[in-house]
Amino acid sequence: MPKTDIPIWEKANLTIEEAAAYFNMGTDKIRELTDDKNCTCVLWNGTKRLIKRKPFEDYLNRQFSI
Repeated sequence: MPKTDIPIWEKANLTIEEAAAYFNMGTDKIRELTDDKNCTCVLWNGTKRLIKRKPFEDYLNRQFSI
């Protein structure tokens, strides 16, 4: 079965690099915002950090500045 590329805006979970591109911020800022172990915007796949796109977007929409 061939691999199909899913558009970034349709993905439920994003890599750090995809999240940085999607949200127009640096990878270091994404890591800083999601470093808290109780962060509900992160899904861990082993040691790989995936950003839950919709919850992270909702979080950013509630912020005045980051």
